[in-house]
Amino acid sequence: MTRPFPLRPELDRAYNARESVVSFEDEYGALVALSRTARRSLPVQADLVFDRASGMKLDLYGAGDGRPVLLWIHGGYWRLGNKEDNAFAAPGLVAQGVAVAVMDYTPAPAVSLDEIVREVRQAVAWLHRNGGAYGLDTTRVHVGGSSAGGHLTGMLLTGDWEADFGLPQDVIGVALALSGLFELEPLLYTQVNDWARMDQAAVARLSPMRHIPDTTEASLILSVGGLEPEGFPRQTQDYHTAWIAAGHKAEWVEMPGYNHFDISGTLSDPSGDLVQATAHAIAAQRG
Repeated sequence: MTRPFPLRPELDRAYNARESVVSFEDEYGALVALSRTARRSLPVQADLVFDRASGMKLDLYGAGDGRPVLLWIHGGYWRLGNKEDNAFAAPGLVAQGVAVAVMDYTPAPAVSLDEIVREVRQAVAWLHRNGGAYGLDTTRVHVGGSSAGGHLTGMLLTGDWEADFGLPQDVIGVALALSGLFELEPLLYTQVNDWARMDQAAVARLSPMRHIPDTTEASLILSVGGLEPEGFPRQTQDYHTAWIAAGHKAEWVEMPGYNHFDISGTLSDPSGDLVQATAHAIAAQRG
């Protein structure tokens, strides 16, 4: 592929999560270890196909008893990661009475970001329609993700897609977006676009910052690690500011001692700040 835009080193550094930690392998390995423990210890219905077109699947942890459900969307700059290595997102919320579905999506560059967004929206639709068969209350589907998963979480909050999937406009309940990418234009000038393959038209379609709804019933929770490269805190703060300016509520959870990777690992802890904030917000929506 010929790069359509010149790489800018300062932007590449601002969005290079791997280079912001001493060892990416150690950080990712810690998340994998948490995920292995979760898969051994939690009840799970594995490999449920939610999208016939792509064949993508999800794993459902802690279902039953009329529980609400949160869909977890993994990061990895849209090209890396899988549901098995992201099971770490389940234990904390399951202990708080919230089931967790961890999904896969087709990685870039095999498909476009538009297709990845479609698959994530289809996962919400599948849970809304089929969750009852697993004992879940899916009147609303709660969602969350980190990094690229934070971006995809933002694309579930735009308020302009639900009718295309036969869903009520208020289907999204609580949204937890960690270290997200909400304005994609800077990524045009980084190595990320070698596989994201965006142009200005794609940026306009797929930047959550440009599609904040006029009205919403969703509850947004935002957080970013204090040790992250500067692009992620800046984007998270800008999205928070824009959400408030639109007249919506947004909760900010401070995580000063965490990096781009271990912040999401705290979801394994039932007493962790992110788990507590999310569980309380879900309970408040359910009345």
